Amino acid sequence: MNADGVVQPGRASAPSRGLHPSPGPYGHSLSSGKMRERVQRATIQDVAVRAGVSISTVSAVLNDRTTVKESTRDQVLEAIRELNYRPRPALRRPASAPSTRSVAFIFRDAGNPYYDEVMAGAQDVLEQHGYHMLVGASDGIGDRERKLVDLLRAKDFDGVLLTPVLDRTADLAHLFELKRRNVSFVLLEEVYGIQASLVDVDSVMGSKKAVQHLIGLGHSHIVHFAGPEYSHHSSERTAGVRAAYSESSLVFSSEYVIPAGDSLQEGYESGLAYFRGRPPSKRPTAITCYNDLVAIGVCRALAELGLRVPDDVSIVGYDDLPLLDFISPHLTTVQVPKRDVGRLAAEMLHQEIEHGPPATPRKVYLQPSLVVRESTAPPRK
Repeated sequence: MNADGVVQPGRASAPSRGLHPSPGPYGHSLSSGKMRERVQRATIQDVAVRAGVSISTVSAVLNDRTTVKESTRDQVLEAIRELNYRPRPALRRPASAPSTRSVAFIFRDAGNPYYDEVMAGAQDVLEQHGYHMLVGASDGIGDRERKLVDLLRAKDFDGVLLTPVLDRTADLAHLFELKRRNVSFVLLEEVYGIQASLVDVDSVMGSKKAVQHLIGLGHSHIVHFAGPEYSHHSSERTAGVRAAYSESSLVFSSEYVIPAGDSLQEGYESGLAYFRGRPPSKRPTAITCYNDLVAIGVCRALAELGLRVPDDVSIVGYDDLPLLDFISPHLTTVQVPKRDVGRLAAEMLHQEIEHGPPATPRKVYLQPSLVVRESTAPPRK
């Protein structure tokens, strides 16, 4: 499968060459086993000398005390950025303690097996570099994500991999605080306004391919069961549906987007609500779904309503989860290079921990592909 990094058109980001860029932003391949000797970590004394102030002044800036003049604060913050200084917690491990270099993976959906493969890919890389990886789930709750990030920062983790909560009420102050304190982190979904490295999949293209496949089979009434509001991936996949419609002779309607969430239960419930009592003349002949879990839930709902897949309704999922091998009919889906996402994100995070962030954050978009199986067919005459 082609897992080359592809930068989304129109996005201000540096191109990637997938898992083996040559050279990387630090003058060598990210995948090279011969890493540069680790840079010695800057101390608070180094910051004080660089800024021309006392250690107590640096401490006051770090603790957001109001006794420091703005001009002095700016001097200290500039020195922190130049030295890539990260404050250490007050309680330190004994010098004789074994190495506990650690990275955290914070993701949104504890019940989604998609993240199992992403984490496995990240774990492969981090273990090679001597890191432990700890995992936490926000379950789409912004305050829980904030508390997890604050805890990790206080415990002096070396870096964070993060799929953020991005609903309309999300407070992203904890991410800006990571930036301010020079804690390395890599996002797995873009946060507009946060200058951070990113590894993601081209969700617009994946969703577009799914709809184009259905149009190619002869379907003209296609609806999309959309994901949760807290994910930009949901809006991107809906944009892919619109793009496929706009490039065809079909006319898109906002009524073709059905809120469905991201879980088996939500797919099942939204499928029942949408199709129950709907006359055949008003019924779509094909569906694309936010992810495979929603698609499986919709399939169950259709079966309970006496509708057959793909005879009555064709369905396309998204992610290509391993559990699809045990589902009948076998689901047509958009295949995402999940392990590659984890591997590349972990390599980028390791580089930033070792050498500081690049001058321009790296943004890499991997390409999805469509896997056609038994759940799609031409519409019945």
